[in-house]
Amino acid sequence: MNDILLPVIFVILAIAVIGSLAVLLVRGRRTPPGLYSSPRDPDDQVEGGTHGATSTDVLERPDGLPTGVLVPNDLSGLEEAPAPRLDTVDPVQGRLARLRARLVRSNNALGKGLLALLSRDNIDEDVWDEVEETLLMADLGTEPTMELVDALRARVKVTGSRNPAEVKDMLREELVKLVDPTMDRSLATQRHADRPAIVMVVGVNGVGKTTTVGKLARVLVADDKDVLLGAADTFRAAAAEQLATWGARVGVPTVKSDVDGADPASVAFEAVKTGIEEEVDVVLIDTAGRLQNKVGLMDELGKVKRVIEKQGTVDEVLLVLDATTGQNGLNQARVFAEVVNITGIVLTKLDGTAKGGIVVAIQRSLGVPVKLIGLGEGADDLAPFDAEGFVDALLS
Repeated sequence: MNDILLPVIFVILAIAVIGSLAVLLVRGRRTPPGLYSSPRDPDDQVEGGTHGATSTDVLERPDGLPTGVLVPNDLSGLEEAPAPRLDTVDPVQGRLARLRARLVRSNNALGKGLLALLSRDNIDEDVWDEVEETLLMADLGTEPTMELVDALRARVKVTGSRNPAEVKDMLREELVKLVDPTMDRSLATQRHADRPAIVMVVGVNGVGKTTTVGKLARVLVADDKDVLLGAADTFRAAAAEQLATWGARVGVPTVKSDVDGADPASVAFEAVKTGIEEEVDVVLIDTAGRLQNKVGLMDELGKVKRVIEKQGTVDEVLLVLDATTGQNGLNQARVFAEVVNITGIVLTKLDGTAKGGIVVAIQRSLGVPVKLIGLGEGADDLAPFDAEGFVDALLS
């Protein structure tokens, strides 16, 4: 019995093994990698065969790429670049109070000197001569000085007052009259129906003109205006990059030329054109700050203005002056006013050794108001000028 069962078991095992192998062979019979297993599309060219061949053509690997090489994913690990962080701009309201405090701490010889003189027990002719000298040294100008002295002499004579508080009140009233609070100091930065407001900024090198344009952009951004900068100072190295950096800090774009010494008028024209197309509120144009006594260069400034006005009237021309230059700044103002119609003055560096009387002298000479003042190096150290606030700071 055992002799019969053993062969049968071996036969059954053999059949099972052979069957398993057959199944594995059938399942494992696949088209080799890279071979087509179905009829070809008409567009697929078969090397060494005809259209419709099924398993004889092998897809070629890219040249120079050996088998088994793992191609890295160049995008792995890359993160989306973060958006640039913009500066937080101080609101315009409150700036003047901060700047006024800075002016109070500065070496303010005008107000302190006048108060010291007018508070003496005996105000004689020698005192009035000293008052006059103090005002002239403060760059107030001859005519405004005589007006102020005559007005004070008359009031002191009538009242006979020697009380420091009363003298200070009289001096304040007369100084406010000279600074003239009735002048319109608003900036023409309101967008027109079909185009942006256009503001040109002019001034000689060294007064902080380009920096002032950047700071003014911040003032306008704080006032919720959409601003575009035009870098038309193409004669000073790095002026365009400096302006673009100021703009980038508050998200304001800059139109500039990549060509050294490019035509400033064409840059200004392109800036205004872009501002119109982009429907911005204000276009600020920074111009070359070359010496005002070079006639050809001043003519170039006039050309810039004329070219701009082919697309729209220039609404504001701001002249930037260094308050520490005194009467020299007044001479600069007169020359610029002959070339372009100055509508407002920006006084920078009105602290330290600055002579506050220049405010009155410039306004009297040009009939143009001081609209903005700067009292420091900070990005937001530019504020609208206020006549009474300025006088109060002088007398504090």
